[in-house]
Amino acid sequence: MRWLLRLLVILLVIVGAAAAVVYFYARSSLPEVDGQIAVERSLQMPVEILRDRYAVPHIRAADRNEAAFGLGFAHAQDRLWQMEVNRRIAAGRLAEIFGEKALNTDKFLRTLGIHRKAVAAFSALQPETQAYLQAYADGVNAFLKSRSSALPVEFTIFDVEPEPWTPADSLGWLKMMAWDLSGNWYSELARLALAQRLSKRQIEEFYPPYPGDAPIALAANSDLYAKVARALDAEALMRALPEPPPEGLGSNNWVVNGKRTVTGAPLLANDPHLGLTSPSIWYFTHMSYPGGDAVGATLPGIPGIILGHNGHVAWGFTNTGPDTQDLFIERIDPNDPTRYLTPDGSAAFIERQEVIKVRGEPDVILTVRETRHGPVISDVHDGARRLLHDGYVLSFAWTALRDDDTTADALAGLDRMTDWNSFVANFRRFVTPQQNIVYADTAGNIGFLAPGLIPIRKPENDMKGLAPAPGWDARYDWDGFIPFDRLPQAYNPANGMIVTANNKIVPDSYPYFLTSEWAEPYRAQRIEQLLRERPVHSVESFKQIQGDLTSLMVADLLPLMLAAPPKAQPANPELPTALALLGRWDGTMAASRAEPLIFEAWYRELTRLILADELGESFHRLWRFRPVLIKNILSNTGGQARWCANVATGAATTCAGLIADALDRALGDLKARYGSDMARWRWGDAHYAKATHRPFSNVPVLRRLFEVRVPTPGGAFTIDVGRNDISDDAEPFANRHAPSLRAIYDLADLNRSQFIDSTGQSGHPLSSFYRNFAAPWAAVQYIPISTRPADYERGAVGLLRLVGR
Repeated sequence: MRWLLRLLVILLVIVGAAAAVVYFYARSSLPEVDGQIAVERSLQMPVEILRDRYAVPHIRAADRNEAAFGLGFAHAQDRLWQMEVNRRIAAGRLAEIFGEKALNTDKFLRTLGIHRKAVAAFSALQPETQAYLQAYADGVNAFLKSRSSALPVEFTIFDVEPEPWTPADSLGWLKMMAWDLSGNWYSELARLALAQRLSKRQIEEFYPPYPGDAPIALAANSDLYAKVARALDAEALMRALPEPPPEGLGSNNWVVNGKRTVTGAPLLANDPHLGLTSPSIWYFTHMSYPGGDAVGATLPGIPGIILGHNGHVAWGFTNTGPDTQDLFIERIDPNDPTRYLTPDGSAAFIERQEVIKVRGEPDVILTVRETRHGPVISDVHDGARRLLHDGYVLSFAWTALRDDDTTADALAGLDRMTDWNSFVANFRRFVTPQQNIVYADTAGNIGFLAPGLIPIRKPENDMKGLAPAPGWDARYDWDGFIPFDRLPQAYNPANGMIVTANNKIVPDSYPYFLTSEWAEPYRAQRIEQLLRERPVHSVESFKQIQGDLTSLMVADLLPLMLAAPPKAQPANPELPTALALLGRWDGTMAASRAEPLIFEAWYRELTRLILADELGESFHRLWRFRPVLIKNILSNTGGQARWCANVATGAATTCAGLIADALDRALGDLKARYGSDMARWRWGDAHYAKATHRPFSNVPVLRRLFEVRVPTPGGAFTIDVGRNDISDDAEPFANRHAPSLRAIYDLADLNRSQFIDSTGQSGHPLSSFYRNFAAPWAAVQYIPISTRPADYERGAVGLLRLVGR
């Protein structure tokens, strides 16, 4: 026994010593934030990086390029692993460090050629933007050369040494941001897959029109779709390709003029909704140099303030969601499989080979084909590629794949805008993704602009980007782009306010097609309602609006669900209590209440019962909220209650019967997850914000250290958004997409502006600034970021001076 005890003690000492070594090594990767560092760059004066009490860097430099240099240095200090993963995503080089499980993603992104297009786009930029990008890259590389700290622990675990940063790395991530905000291609592919199972009418119902718009009619190509879907195995192709963000995912912004505020100056609010990550996708910064003083959110890997103010103008983005992507069904030349058919005859595929390195495995050689429309994405799926004898492939057109993408010019010019005219002029070079940009200036003006390169579909194009189009038919080719001056915009509207929340932003009389897939109008309607409830607003009232938890989607659907007779013999005796709670509930998605959890679980089971039999294998991939569809079914709009019949068994089930059964099933599921005491159920406990870390959210022993979680209120359709993935059986209520940041700009004094993001400034999990924003963010609290030295120097954590050699 004594020997066993001694052995146990020795083992504990060894484990403790190893843990201590790991801890102190990880701590050694924390950046140097105080003192002086010599860098290999000629500087007109030392670049100062003062981190305030929240670790927000205030960068002071001799000019904007040297400020960009300082930003690159600060980004690399705090977010180097995030930057490394992001550039590898864009370059299709994840498998080099993560192995074969990342191979499909790499193959898809190599097929798109994101990095190649980023290299090409650099040549199209203005010289001053090229210099700005290069100065930023020089700052990142200066840190890599001069660092005295260890690399972040992720580099050590994966045995990776960061390569020098390049402007193409920045531009590649910019394109990936556009990818995250674009998803039309996937609904086109889904329509192709659904043609094997559903009628044309059913597909049109499954993708309903925006409320108030005319029904969407698909072209009569069902036979072609079914043939191509079988040839390409469209359902397998959907599984092989990266899934886009959920439909309706977006953001809020609004602005009011001085007649609607207590100060007499405009107020502007913005909260972009993105997938939650650890660390946050954003990094707050203040960049100051002669002639420039900008504050706001930056994207690690990209120079400049993306969302913020510059002392003259404040701006905020939401995603417009236009249809800038089209899939084309290309027909292989029956006489030569190396060619495909066009309106003018046969043309040769452009081919290139990509060598993908895979950790622990031989290199993979990928042959990429391109047509006149774009890359052939069906080649990513090996089974689809082998089916050439069926004669079709799918190509992909997207405005972000143009060699003349000058979006970076517009972003680099944000700090120079001084008035409406310079604001509009700056965004003429913005290509993708189209954004709803609200504007306010210190002179009291407000405005709105939706810049971007939007393809024009020909009048005879009966597809309108809703489904893959025959590539050999010239009717479906793009016919130029909407002229910039005809893009949606407004300046000093008579009602004194502008609201966008990914809702439809153009009247029916607008002459151009933007999209048929606008987000549901619930958030926009609620924001407008709250803005009109008060005669004047303040920063505090804007905070209350950003934290609003009322779900108009619940108001739409819950009465239809409660109207169904309850199940006569439920398996769960708690059913009457649940119905009583929901009957008294006002639709507020509060974290402390059980009703939001019961409703979400009920709605989840109901959508499964209604749709799974019709969709078959495609159901899980397409299992989203779809409230307009479900409302149409439950209210029997156009006879759509027929969706409630079970086509798999032939049973004539009714919607009322499914509603009753769904609630019983939901209660059983909730009891299994959270216990049988309904009084202890809390929405916030189930609806925790899950900010995932790449890749350690997938490693249980490391997840708690790297992944940030916090209980949150809200829902998919509240202003304080918290979108969960109902298709995830393990964590169906976890909050995965939410306000990635919140900002409120007071044009009476921009130093009173307020900010918060979802995690914190640092990307080092042992830093006190890694997750310090999470709880305030969940509670809709904010921090100030001032441009006044007296404000930001008080309580600063350090002043770092970069000195040129």
